[in-house]
Amino acid sequence: MSRRVLIIEDNQELADLIALHVRDLNCEVGLATDGDAGLAMARAEQWDMIILDLMLPGLGGLDVCRKLREAPRYTPIIMVTAKSSELDRVLGLELGADDYITKPFSIPELMARVKAMFRRAAAMAENVHDGPDQIEIGGLLIELAKRKASIRGRPVSLTAKEFDLLAHFARNPGRVYTRAQLLDQVWGDSYSGYEHTVNSHINRLRRKIEDDSARPDYLLTVWGVGYKLNDAPAAQP
Repeated sequence: MSRRVLIIEDNQELADLIALHVRDLNCEVGLATDGDAGLAMARAEQWDMIILDLMLPGLGGLDVCRKLREAPRYTPIIMVTAKSSELDRVLGLELGADDYITKPFSIPELMARVKAMFRRAAAMAENVHDGPDQIEIGGLLIELAKRKASIRGRPVSLTAKEFDLLAHFARNPGRVYTRAQLLDQVWGDSYSGYEHTVNSHINRLRRKIEDDSARPDYLLTVWGVGYKLNDAPAAQP
């Protein structure tokens, strides 16, 4: 079955060019030329990937990304922008974009990113199907297939990347990861050099799952190395 890709891009010529090459990957393509229409299409149908321009008429790309990441359904997002500042890149990353490419770019480079994203999504799905449906550690329950988490029976609202990060830890409790390793394995190697975003995601996760985020029991800092998920937390259901 072919994959479905939504392209949200206000430059019609560029959108048509991207669509032409995405179709060559045996993908069905949807097109939207402004943020409001793109968000509506993204919500109304099931997509395997969204290629999202940052600068859009109406609702901007960052707002579209944020609103999509508030929904439980996860769709990989590649953000496209004419802006090259680190702030824009980090904002896209923080809001849940999976990859980021700056105009002008070559079509082969974009297609390489698209194919890499499909491979990563397939690997994530394989991990879910091959492993347990859920993981429970000291009152922290992670339902991998449903992409849900709860702490001692209380549902925890997580963004897509927060869940991916927590699930990655849960599959490997007790293992210590550096920030660079987490960035590469959860976000992808295109975000090399932005390890500080790992810190902000850890901090947000702690505020959501810890009784006292200043004295964490689940997500522990290993000083001088990185982070790990405590495989024997004191907290109990």
